[in-house]
Amino acid sequence: MRSIAMFGLALVSALVLGLPARAAGVTWRGWNQGLAAAAGARKPVIVDVYTDWCGWCKRMDRDTYARAEVSDYLNRHFVMVRLNAESNERVSYGGRELTARSLAGGFQVTGYPTTIFLRASGEHMVNVPGYLPPDKFMKLVRFIGDGAMDRGVKWEEYSPEPAAH
Repeated sequence: MRSIAMFGLALVSALVLGLPARAAGVTWRGWNQGLAAAAGARKPVIVDVYTDWCGWCKRMDRDTYARAEVSDYLNRHFVMVRLNAESNERVSYGGRELTARSLAGGFQVTGYPTTIFLRASGEHMVNVPGYLPPDKFMKLVRFIGDGAMDRGVKWEEYSPEPAAH
């Protein structure tokens, strides 16, 4: 009964805030609110760039973001932002006001989902296009969230490919 009430509260919150009601465990924010929160908390940002019709986006919600170990890590180490790449919602970035659609284009997003990593300052770090299963996604977010990327560790050193036989 309590879980039904919590789901209802999350759904009502998403509707009131105008955010899509998607993965329950991740604390999602809108663009402007998320960037402000990241600057205040000094946490990097993960931006989930999606569209309403994207099947792989829905699968990423279901398979990856919905996992407790994923959402717990993300909520502790990042500010999580959703950006609908087809929305005309007004957002601010780099001292400019633009639509979410044009912002996604400015980040050169060409497919969905795309995961964008930003520093707490809003500075762009990297785009990762496509669906990522939980194990690969966790390896990537730990690389950034634990500071390996900022320490200059190369991805190949952090996540070596198994030797071919």
